[in-house]
Order: sequence, then structure tokens, then C-alpha cells
Amino acid sequence: QVQLVESGGGLVQAGDSLTLSCAASGRTFSSYTMGWFRQAPGKEREFVAAVSGIAPMTYYADSVKGRFTISRDNAKNNVYLQMNSLKPEDTAVYYCAAGRVVAVPNRSTDYRTWGQGTQVTVAS
Repeated sequence: QVQLVESGGGLVQAGDSLTLSCAASGRTFSSYTMGWFRQAPGKEREFVAAVSGIAPMTYYADSVKGRFTISRDNAKNNVYLQMNSLKPEDTAVYYCAAGRVVAVPNRSTDYRTWGQGTQVTVAS
């Protein structure tokens, strides 16, 4: 089972860019579907983006499509979330998640392993 550690969060201005990283342990990283979710204060956790393991396909929430890009480097056991044109409503704790069998990429319950989260704050 993999373990996940996120990094790269911080305080930025609206319109800025930020890249989140998620470092995974384990030798079978390439077989996992990796996802990014976020949770804003007082709101439920929501799907942001996902990338499948084999023959990677990407999936995005409508709210970030065209602004965010998810990618993975299986040689480094890392997954990234490049966030451009950030908006104040993107402010949240961002979580990296991993799942061996993910039937529905935007469904949080399909992911078995979660990181501790990294805070992203976008000032207006």
C-alpha cells in the first residue's frame, strides 16, 4: 500500500499559478489511479482531478477544467497538480489520494489512501 505526502501549497494572489506535488512510497505506484480532492471550510470534500495508472487518462472537475493540469511521473513516484489562473474560490485544503481499483475517478470512496493535505489560499 502506498503512503502519500503532499507539498507545494501556500498563499497566492488571484490569477497566480501554483503546483502541488504528491510523493508516493511503494513499488506499485504506476498501477494506482491518483486523484486530487479539495475541501474548503464548511464544505464537503470535492473532486478536482485524477489520472489513471496504466495508459494514463485524465479527468477534471468542470470548475477547474482548462485551468488545472494533473500529471504523474511513475519513475519518481510523484503526481502533480499544476494550477493556473487561480481564483479565491480555489481556496481549500488539497488532498492527494490513491486507489488500486477506481471505477469512478471523481468518487472519493474509490480511493483507499489519502495524504495529510496541503493548504492553498488564494487572495483576491
